[in-house]
Amino acid sequence: MNTSPRDDLPPPLPEPVGAPAAVPLAEPMLAELARDFLRERRAERRWRTVLRLFWLLLAALLVYGLWQQGRYAGPSTSPHTALVDVRGEIAADTEASAEMLLAALKDAFKDDAAQAVVLRINSPGGSPVQAGIVYDEIRRLRQQYDKPVYAVVEEMCASGAYYIAAAADEIYVDKASVVGSIGVLMDGFGFTGLMDKLGVERRLLTAGENKGMLDPFSPADPKQRAYAQAMLDQIHQQFIAVVREGRGKRLKETPETFSGLFWNGEQAVQLGLADRYGNLDYVAREVVKAEDVVDYSPRENVAERLAKRFGASVGAGAVRALRELAPLR
Repeated sequence: MNTSPRDDLPPPLPEPVGAPAAVPLAEPMLAELARDFLRERRAERRWRTVLRLFWLLLAALLVYGLWQQGRYAGPSTSPHTALVDVRGEIAADTEASAEMLLAALKDAFKDDAAQAVVLRINSPGGSPVQAGIVYDEIRRLRQQYDKPVYAVVEEMCASGAYYIAAAADEIYVDKASVVGSIGVLMDGFGFTGLMDKLGVERRLLTAGENKGMLDPFSPADPKQRAYAQAMLDQIHQQFIAVVREGRGKRLKETPETFSGLFWNGEQAVQLGLADRYGNLDYVAREVVKAEDVVDYSPRENVAERLAKRFGASVGAGAVRALRELAPLR
């Protein structure tokens, strides 16, 4: 009998039970995975679009800030009252710093159309150095340009702010304004008693016997304390001399005038620390006779503010990095 070579092969194995259903089960799973993948891709694209729009908007704001905001609106050809705001703390790196105020004052005095310069003050004071620089520059510019200067007090004109106001020809206040605080202070804390209770030892090494002067973690040294007090008294006398020079015979001195006390506007007028009541509009209209007010006040634009904040963040990071370095041994 002739047989083919394949006749000797064993019969094929039967198909496993349930195998035909494997393909239908896999298809929905693959479809669901595909849908999830597409959803994730769409979400990524949406977030990418949102971020792009955000950065585009931020860039537009920066460009607008650089274009729109400057130091002041620009000189006016018609007669006007020049305004310079003194707001907030008088200190370096603020809008009431000597650097910012001097630039604004120079612009205001140089403008031939400006009939007078008005200092609108709302400040608790600050650095006597910054205030002294501004005071001296106002006196110089007044003499150079022969242009009157008026101070208009809103809420507060205290300490270094009054130092600046003393350079004005006249000071106008509201009846409830806070005026005065002609004094100087240096404050701090002492922790020696607390350290003794906690068992903490202060280890301070200095080259120079007064290098650790007024260290809050060391006992107060009578000699150093007397030296600091003498320095404060000298600065106080400088402040007093400025007020006397600026106010002249209008000042009605009392034992409390230079004690650091402050008064409301009504009392300030009675004591000769201020001349009369009035706000900016009143002074421009009735005193300067130029109702149009042009603002020369220093203004930081958006880009400058962001740059300063970015710089501060970078600086803080650098300080942290330096602090984390291992100490020299």
